[in-house]
Amino acid sequence: MRAIVDCNSFYCSCERLFQPHLANKPVVVLSNNDGCIISRTDEAKQLGIEMAGPYFMAKPLIEKYGVTTFSSNYTLYGDLSWRVMETLRKLLPPGTVEVYSVDESFLDVSHIPVKELTDFSRYLRETIEQWTGIQVSIGVAPTKVLSKIANRLSKKNKAATHCVLVLDTPKKIEQALERTPIGDVWGIGRQYAEKLRNMQLFTARDLSLQDPSWGNKYLGGVTGARLIRELRGIESIQMQEALVTKKMIATTRMFGSQVTEIKDIREAVATYISRAAEKLRRQKSAASTLYVFVVPKEPSTPDKFRHGSSVGGYTNLPVATSLTQELIKPGMELVEKLFEKGRIYKKAGVILSGIVPENTIQGNLFHAPAENKNQRLMHMIDNVNFAMRDDILKFASSGTTRNWKMRQELRSPRYTTRWDELYAVK
Repeated sequence: MRAIVDCNSFYCSCERLFQPHLANKPVVVLSNNDGCIISRTDEAKQLGIEMAGPYFMAKPLIEKYGVTTFSSNYTLYGDLSWRVMETLRKLLPPGTVEVYSVDESFLDVSHIPVKELTDFSRYLRETIEQWTGIQVSIGVAPTKVLSKIANRLSKKNKAATHCVLVLDTPKKIEQALERTPIGDVWGIGRQYAEKLRNMQLFTARDLSLQDPSWGNKYLGGVTGARLIRELRGIESIQMQEALVTKKMIATTRMFGSQVTEIKDIREAVATYISRAAEKLRRQKSAASTLYVFVVPKEPSTPDKFRHGSSVGGYTNLPVATSLTQELIKPGMELVEKLFEKGRIYKKAGVILSGIVPENTIQGNLFHAPAENKNQRLMHMIDNVNFAMRDDILKFASSGTTRNWKMRQELRSPRYTTRWDELYAVK
């Protein structure tokens, strides 16, 4: 059997945790630069506030009903997510927890007798809430796809399910499939949902009655066939081990205001490179390719490489490195090539690829190896920044004023990771 633990309105739950007076009141959390709504409580949903809707369009409704609004506080959310996942790891055997996203984890609960799964799931839910303060919903079923369906239904009627639903019999599975619209099946996107409805397939049960070979033909090949088998209760999507080493590292942000000067672009790209390099060192790796892109407010010129609406360029480094200064220099050279005077820019980003373990870097006869003191310097900077936060040590090219910095006008304190922002108990 497989289970999925899903935090309820996770970002909003994190905010409510330190402001208990907001319990049972409508709350929403906004995306980067306070652009769109990315998390809503049940009370906000009932008011008609749409997910992913622009903040400025929802603002009249928010002000009318006094909905509490927060800017994204990813430092807080990341720390509380870690606490929830660590709780699961402490309560389950090694290798049975697969972190799927910041607020979801799949569990292998095959070691629990089927008749005890409901009580065990309730124990998990209560323990997580007691240890972390975050409320979760748990769905259990023979496969991952069916567990996602169980989880969704557990949230639909919280009063009856108490946020736990176990599909442990063929009859329960069939009823759950009948109650699940085709567009709510895990792995079915908006376009495929429309396609399936046009083929008179309206529920998850309708899809489960199709042959896997049909899914292979009409539903994306092997992925579609696997999905149908999962709906039939045949495990086809295995538990995955945690991805320890990333194959690509990206850092990108929307600017807090429109940028027209190359100085601001340089500062932003240098800051993003510093952040990406820190992630690189954390996994004890080095990168051999650096890609830099900027996104103008209007379409870019045809003579430059385009990725969607962005303008970008890359450079292959002579030797793979994780040293921030060795990445910033070619990054600044790329900015010089990409920047066009007179244009307005709204976003920039960097991507590190060609990642290899730092202890397997291939030497270069024409390039001197990095000195150990540089590596020690990087680790010292990382340690200080981790302890003090807010990039207290940074390269001059990252700037000091940072007028382009992301807008977070409604951000709450980072209660769990900043000494000067710790929650005060009176």
